[in-house]
Amino acid sequence: MENRLVVPGPASTDLAERVAEGLDAELVGVECRIFPDGESKITLKEKVGNKQVILVQSTYPPVDQHLMQAFLLAHRLSEEGAEVHMVVPYLAYSRQDKEFLGGEIVSMRVIARLFRSVGVRRFVTVDIHSVEGLSNFSIPAYSVSAVPLLAEYVREVVKPVNPVAVSPDFGGSSRVEAFSKILGIEHFILEKSRDRVTGEVSIKNAEMNIEGRDAVIVDDIISTGGSVQRAAAQLKASGARRVIAACTHPVLIGDAVKKMSEAGVDEVIGTNTIPGSVSKVDVSQAISEHFKTLG
Repeated sequence: MENRLVVPGPASTDLAERVAEGLDAELVGVECRIFPDGESKITLKEKVGNKQVILVQSTYPPVDQHLMQAFLLAHRLSEEGAEVHMVVPYLAYSRQDKEFLGGEIVSMRVIARLFRSVGVRRFVTVDIHSVEGLSNFSIPAYSVSAVPLLAEYVREVVKPVNPVAVSPDFGGSSRVEAFSKILGIEHFILEKSRDRVTGEVSIKNAEMNIEGRDAVIVDDIISTGGSVQRAAAQLKASGARRVIAACTHPVLIGDAVKKMSEAGVDEVIGTNTIPGSVSKVDVSQAISEHFKTLG
């Protein structure tokens, strides 16, 4: 589309540039200044008019700062008359997409309403924690998948030996099934339980034929790495040759990578929905392809 522009949010400048390249679209300049108290001052370097604008801003930590930057940019763009298509590669607050315990606030619903209130017309994310969360949006909302890109990276770069794909819980069953189907390999689903009050996670023992094989743990988000730690320990105890952790969103709080390594994880692979040392897979292709289908 000739009138399509890409605006890079401060959290996703590199990814936005890649999306612009993939769409052969012009990149709009953005200047961001952070005041000592944490407030953001953002300036658009040029007018956008009534064009279609793809605004790319991930919301990894500092979560609230990055969310606010997205709201500020979307509001300004919509005020100028732009048709704002919001791309949030990593969507914060998406795990609370329903009321699990009485009195809980459904944060996903609040976030969805805020994006609409600042003028967003279409919303796109990557591997949302649960697709049910998209139902909280009253505007068109989509989740594109990075699983095929992760699978191809594992096949072409990691080159695992007699691999098996593993999901650390039943919630990731469709994800690990898709991953294993692409590679044509076997998969297992571990039985994980989480205490809704304390947050403590436990994984039950499972019978798996993985002696001497490379195990690839497939997940959407790795935050503290606790679930991957427990899964890796069980996989190593079951005879896994190597354990690779592959995820879309490498949040990796604190010393998560170190803890996973100590538990037996040989390599962590993430995508650039969150930039970092393990962000080895580029999701710009998946995002660009989504917009290409729109014409």
